[in-house]
Amino acid sequence: MFNKVTLIGNLGRDPELRHFEGGSMVAKFSIATNENYKDRAGEWQTKTEWHEIVSWGPLAQRAENALKKGSLVFVEGKLTTRKWQDKDGNDRYTTEVVAGIIKPLEKRESGSSGIPNTGFPSIEDRFETAPKATATPAAPQATASPAAPVDDDLPF
Repeated sequence: MFNKVTLIGNLGRDPELRHFEGGSMVAKFSIATNENYKDRAGEWQTKTEWHEIVSWGPLAQRAENALKKGSLVFVEGKLTTRKWQDKDGNDRYTTEVVAGIIKPLEKRESGSSGIPNTGFPSIEDRFETAPKATATPAAPQATASPAAPVDDDLPF
């Protein structure tokens, strides 16, 4: 089974950070994604979808520090639905994206590169901890044909 959500959108509000007993923390914010299409009359229309995002722990703290309303952001995580009761005792459901990766996509003026040091790991950082393969002289080297598929870690 597979549960993965990837979104690129603009923040609808600043992240709200809450602290709990024991030191854990959660940040919540929403992002808007747009889909453009032509209607039956041939006119361009824009449909906006709002997504509730939740991040926990150090990622929540970094989200509060680096993200602001309106900023463009990449979010990757899993889709979750939780059940709760309103003040009248009625069952309600909320669908959220629990973020595993958050990456600001806008450049800001800071230093020579123009990209802030937000403390968010880049996608490349996920692969830096993998052990490097070393060839042994006694082992024969296998050669891949130019048409050999590349393992890109996609489930399909």
